[in-house]
Amino acid sequence: MPHEARPLRERARAPSDAELASIPWLSVLEPQDQRMARESIMLAHAEPGEQICRIGRPATYWFGVLEGLLKMSNEPGAGAPVTFTGVPPGAWFGEGTLLKREPYRYNIETLRKSTVAGLPVDAFHDLLERSIPFNRFVLNQLNERLGQFIAARETDRMNDPDARVARNLAALFHPVLYPGVGQLLRITQQELGYLVGLSRQRVNEALRTLQARALIEVEYGGVRVLDLQRLRSYEPGGK
Repeated sequence: MPHEARPLRERARAPSDAELASIPWLSVLEPQDQRMARESIMLAHAEPGEQICRIGRPATYWFGVLEGLLKMSNEPGAGAPVTFTGVPPGAWFGEGTLLKREPYRYNIETLRKSTVAGLPVDAFHDLLERSIPFNRFVLNQLNERLGQFIAARETDRMNDPDARVARNLAALFHPVLYPGVGQLLRITQQELGYLVGLSRQRVNEALRTLQARALIEVEYGGVRVLDLQRLRSYEPGGK
């Protein structure tokens, strides 16, 4: 069987020290909990189009993105296709599903080659049982994600493409949920189109408009944010 065709779990390996250092919640743990987590985390490289999570499958890991870009969406063929959010570097996701120990209600798919880490569900619950810092981290994640999805609902109702691109870009620069992004997001116009639900050509036009307003700077292979607050509050008509 070709390497890329093997299931993700079969390609998993232990992360390096440098890779572990990029995981934001590890540093908040007490030393013994940190040792347990470091020994439990596995890492794998995923190819474009691979599914990390699938609707109806049991949640077995708490996942994080070390490199690359993922998208969260509904089931193809189950009505209109909907992309709920992009998942950039630094993101850890699925804690709500793990807390309820229920099957996934969404698909997570890679848009480009990505490096994904996973903490087994039992280790996740062990940390919840005994680590106050870990509980605070997860609670903060849930709170920020709730705010993100409320904002996404408002964005979905906008008919103005420039505003949709602006608000969706701002969501990908969330400093708490996606600390690995910083000020420069590696994303192509085609990938952004998949997330926003617009053609690459219309995304290109919107990016030029936002750049002309000094909100972003389009660079080779990515977008740099210049004014995150104005990007978040961008209104139809460029207000």
